[in-house]
Amino acid sequence: MGTETVRALAADEAVERRREQRGWYFYDWACSVYSTSVLTVFLGPYLTSVAEHAADADGFVHPLGIPVRAGSFFAYTVSLSVIVAVVVMPLVGSVADRTGRKKPLLGAAAYVGAAATAAMFFLDGDRYLLGGALLIVANAASSVGTMLYNSYLPQIAPPEERDAVSSRGWAFGYAAGSLVLVANLVLYSAHDSFGLSETAAVRICLASAGLWWGAFTLVPLRRLRDRRSTPARESTAPGLRQLAATVRDMRRHPLTLSFLLAYLIYNDGIQTVISQASVYGSEELGLGQSTLIGAVLLVQVLAVAGALAMGRLARTYGAQRTILGSLVAWTVTLAAGYFLPAGAPVWFFVLAAGIGLVLGGSQALSRSLFSHLVPPGKEAEYFAAYEMSDRGMSWLGPLLFGVTYQLTGSYRSAIISLVAFFVIGFVLLARVPVRRAIGAAGNPVPEKI
Repeated sequence: MGTETVRALAADEAVERRREQRGWYFYDWACSVYSTSVLTVFLGPYLTSVAEHAADADGFVHPLGIPVRAGSFFAYTVSLSVIVAVVVMPLVGSVADRTGRKKPLLGAAAYVGAAATAAMFFLDGDRYLLGGALLIVANAASSVGTMLYNSYLPQIAPPEERDAVSSRGWAFGYAAGSLVLVANLVLYSAHDSFGLSETAAVRICLASAGLWWGAFTLVPLRRLRDRRSTPARESTAPGLRQLAATVRDMRRHPLTLSFLLAYLIYNDGIQTVISQASVYGSEELGLGQSTLIGAVLLVQVLAVAGALAMGRLARTYGAQRTILGSLVAWTVTLAAGYFLPAGAPVWFFVLAAGIGLVLGGSQALSRSLFSHLVPPGKEAEYFAAYEMSDRGMSWLGPLLFGVTYQLTGSYRSAIISLVAFFVIGFVLLARVPVRRAIGAAGNPVPEKI
């Protein structure tokens, strides 16, 4: 084969890779609106108000006869959703790797989640159990879909491109979240002008996220390619048994497991801040819904710049050092949040700015760094374990937040309890020799990592 032919084939391959990468970005564009508008902004305060409306004289609801403080119901439901995801994700990941047919599974997860989100339009009155059930389905489906989406990264980007590709994906997601939040803010703030009640406006905002998710999922489903699977062990074990099998396999790569443990801890803290910040702002600081939407919009806008900027920092300092720096910033920001005065939206916006600057980058670089540590042919299976603590699906942080509030009755105590996740995560991540871990996984080691 001549030199010119080789160059032409390489150029064609690069064009196809770029096309597939652009399609991959659009899944973040599609599903991030659920994470932003539903999980972060509207559903926490709204589902809490629905639960409070259904509560008894002592402030408790009784799902399945279990007494739960209405203010803790949302946090407990988020925790339950990840238990469902833990059962489902390892099995789906194993099937995806074994068959090589990730795209149909991605489509199924996306449209189940989108349908559950759209059905939140019917959440009103005292239907807190309906809201909890839809949240569990949507969260678990989002977790499965994002796991499959993440597992494409090592297949569509060579090692030297992954930090940049991962960062662009996050930036696309935050850009979509910003765009839709602007529309939400207009609808919610001017609901009277549209002839809508405040409750109806919130329900429309919730449902529209499901419609957005379903519509834009068509782009990655058209552009992403299924790849022929590599020979791997056959497994159709139930979810928890498959998870145990995945963890046993990870024991052959203890450095990968060490990174995953650090990630699961510090990202648990990140995701809990994301999912509970609006509850903290509304219930503890007494801020209105418009203020909360504006703060989250600020986070989204700055997260786009933060993700791209931290991607560039990683080229100079490496992904691991950049992530460690972001964990220090998270700790300082969260500690400052404990002292925020009630009824002072300016300081809440300052806190939101600090979160936005480190949010996207810390998550994007964690994803790209982990992609180097995954043995070839087991991307979906390993990303199933990775995804357990991603996108607000982590269970220990919301559980700690909910239990702390239930015991103390203070959201300030609940928010400061999350500092432990960032401190412990920093220590564990700093101890991982990532260059040796990449080599041990059987992957080429990038010059900067």
